[in-house]
This record gives sequence, C-alpha cells and structure tokens, in this order.
Amino acid sequence: MKTRIYDADLKDMLVEAHYPDWFKDRDADILERSFSADIFLGEGNYKEVYFEGVHIGYGNLELSKNTVIHFESDFETVEMHFALHGTTTASSDYFKETIKFSPGSHNIFYTNGFTGMAEWSSRFPLRIFEINMTPTFFEKYIPNGNTLFKEFKKSMLFKKTAILSQRNYPITLEMYTIINEIIQCERKGLFKRIFLESKVISLLLLQLEQIDSYNSDTTHQSLKPEDIEKMYAVKEMLDMNFKKTDTLIGLAKKVGTNEYTLKKGFKELFGVSVFQYWKGLRLETAKSMLYEEGLSVQEVSRKIGYKNPQHFTTAFKKQFGVVPSKLTAGS
Repeated sequence: MKTRIYDADLKDMLVEAHYPDWFKDRDADILERSFSADIFLGEGNYKEVYFEGVHIGYGNLELSKNTVIHFESDFETVEMHFALHGTTTASSDYFKETIKFSPGSHNIFYTNGFTGMAEWSSRFPLRIFEINMTPTFFEKYIPNGNTLFKEFKKSMLFKKTAILSQRNYPITLEMYTIINEIIQCERKGLFKRIFLESKVISLLLLQLEQIDSYNSDTTHQSLKPEDIEKMYAVKEMLDMNFKKTDTLIGLAKKVGTNEYTLKKGFKELFGVSVFQYWKGLRLETAKSMLYEEGLSVQEVSRKIGYKNPQHFTTAFKKQFGVVPSKLTAGS
C-alpha cells in the first residue's frame, strides 16, 4: 500500500509513503511519523498515526504561492476529510465536478485506487485533518435508510470511487473538540490506539448524524448559497481573531447581512449560536495552552481575552467539568 504525491508538471515525485497492509504492523500496536512541508514550497509539517484499519493524518502548511499537486494511491479506503482552515480545490476523473473545500467543512470519500489533483490556496494557512479507514471498519457504522447512504454503500459494493454528498458540511464545535483531542493525545502504544479508535468512532458518529439530519430535515434548506458563504465568513473571522469582541450587528455588517439572518443562519449551519461558538473556541484554545505550554491560569486567561481570571475559571469548569488549574504543569 502506498501514496505518491507529484509536482504540478508530474516531473518530480515529492513524497512516496508506504504502509503495511490495512495499516497493520506485526511489531507495533501503533505507528507514527511526520513529513516536512518544505517540499511544497512552504513551511509546516504533516503527521501520521496509524494502526490496524485506521490511518489519521493532519498538517499545517503556510505556502509561499498557490500550489498544485497530483496524487495517487493504490489501496481501497474510506476517508473522512476535514478542511480546518484554508481553501482546497480537488478534481479527478472519478468525480463529476470539481470539489471545493472551504474553511470549516467536511465530507466523506470512498476510493479504490485513486488519482487526482489538488490546488491549495496560499491566501491563508492550510490546516487539514483526515482519517482513512478500511471499508470493513466503516461498513460497521454506516446507517441504512437515507438515500445518500444507500448510494454510497452501493458504490462501495461495486468498488466505484464516490463522494458521499455533492455538498460539504460544516464542522461543528463538537467535531473540533474531538479533532483536537486526537491531535493532542499523549498516550503511548496500545492505550493510545484504544483512545484514538474510540475518538474516530465518535467523530464518524457526528458526521453521519449531521449528514442524515441535513438530508432528511428541510429546515436546513432555508439558507441561500450566498448566506451560507456569509456564515462561513463570520466563522473564519472568529477563528482568526477569537480574542476580539464584536457585536452580532458588527459581525453581520462586515459580511453584508443583518443580525437576524446571522443568528438564525449560524445556528442552523453550525448547530450552535455565534456566542456559543466564540466562547467554546476560546476555551478550547485555553485548554491547549494549559496542556501544551504549561502557562499559568492567569496567563492563559489574559491571552484568550478574559479580564478576570475567576470568570475564566468559572467558564472553564462549566465547559469541561474541571477547573483549569488541574491541567497546568505540576498539578
């Protein structure tokens, strides 16, 4: 099993990654490795974690210019793809049309040997997260009933490359939380594998539930395409500068809509209100700072925009069920 990545002219092979069959290694419960992003004319890295039936990959890239790559793989897989930040456009002869991933969107693919092309925009840093599963692993969890799921299972049955839906779906705060837990996991060996496998299943559950809901509930059809773009624009503003406080009216004006449409549309698209998303984003960032940087509660409180550390402590405990001081170094 292998994946190859080539430059835009198909002259140079940039990466060739080999994997054991079905990601299973006889000598280890879990395997990890990383690649430098220098080969993509930028800075950053891409990390991989894999074990029997599951491959997890994630990376951060800052490109010096728009970059086009060609890629190919020779194995059968189902991929949960999450575009956390930045814009990616993907195309292949297997797909009817070009697929564009905007920041904060996700979808699911099935491929059986695959070649295609991706264009990465250099306008914003690119942050991606993807999980590959064997079809056997995935088939245990895909539900019946929804037409999209039926057609996807049919494609898998006939070994035909497919995308679950022609539209992408918004990454919710709950999904972000699980993704961050996967990335930040510091367990080792079999314990890490057990933890990651449970999180992969939880994340897949959220994806499938959301896709099922959006395709069986007509309330999600009330947003116009231009309104959806504005909701994503507001979300990106919050992601880029979560410490800055702004009113709903102010945010609405910046993207060319009104307060009512913003409140209704954001909740409909992402499952939480603008305030809930903004608050959750700050607290998730705080948790990362406490875990990874060893900062004090007072320092973290200030960095994420809380003027009063006690207010921060109260909000943190309400969100995570534990006071932030329990997560600092040496506690």
